[in-house]
Amino acid sequence: MNTTTQETRIAVVTGGSRGLGRNAALAIANKGIDVILTYRSRKDEADTVVAEIAALGRRAVALPLDVSRSAGFTDFAVQVKGILASQWQREHFDYLLNNAGTGVHAGIAETTEAQFDEMVNIHLKGVFFLTQKLLPLIADGGRIVNVSSGLARFALPGYAAYAAMKGGIEVLTRYMAKELGARGIAVNVVAPGAIETDFGGGAVRDNAQLNAFVASQTALGRVGVPDDIGGVIASLFTPDLRWVNAQRIEASGGMFL
Repeated sequence: MNTTTQETRIAVVTGGSRGLGRNAALAIANKGIDVILTYRSRKDEADTVVAEIAALGRRAVALPLDVSRSAGFTDFAVQVKGILASQWQREHFDYLLNNAGTGVHAGIAETTEAQFDEMVNIHLKGVFFLTQKLLPLIADGGRIVNVSSGLARFALPGYAAYAAMKGGIEVLTRYMAKELGARGIAVNVVAPGAIETDFGGGAVRDNAQLNAFVASQTALGRVGVPDDIGGVIASLFTPDLRWVNAQRIEASGGMFL
C-alpha cells in the first residue's frame, strides 16, 4: 500500500487558473502543498498561478484539461503520472480538488438539451470519471474535495440544470467516501454561496442590484469573495480535519437561513 508519509504533499486542482480554483490553489500552496493545476484554454492565466505558487516557495505545474470531454481523461492521467515521476520522483499524489466548471442561467422551460448535457458532462460525468481515472494515482490516506453550490440547498429560478448536477455531486461524494474509506481516503464537498468572481459572466460581482440582494439575504451582510472559500478547501487537506469525512460544508456566510 502507498501512503502519504512523504515529506512533500501534492494536490491536483482542476480549473486552477482562475476564480475559486486559483484562490484554492494558492491557499493549498500556503499550507505547504505542491500543486498540479489544470486549465481549459488560458495557458497564460495558468502560468501566472504557477509563478505565484513558486513565489510562495512551492512547486506547481499546469496541465491542459477539458473536464467536459471524458474521452481525454485517460491521457490526462498518463500526463499526471509522468509529471509526478519527472518533477517529484513520486508515483502518487495526495489530494484531489474537483473544482472546474461553468454555469448556465435559464429557466426550466427555456433550458436546451445541449445546455443540460453540458452541465452533465462538466459537473457530474466529468467529476465521476476523472476521479475514477485518477484513483490509482491517489495515495492511500489521501483526500478528495468536490465543489458543489449553495444552490443545491436553496432554489433560485434559472439555475435548475446547474443545481441538479451539484445535488448529484453531493450524493456522489458520500458514495466516494464509503467506497474509498478502506484506503483511508476521506471525501468531502464544499458548497460556496454566491461569490464575487467571473463565474456566470460575473453577475454577482458586477450587477450592483444582484449583489445588494444577495448581501441582504446573507446573515453576515455581504457577498462572498474568493478568499472566503480557498482556505476552507485547503483546510480539508490538513491533518487538523483528518476525521471530517462524507460531509457537506457550506461556505455561504449564512445565505437564506
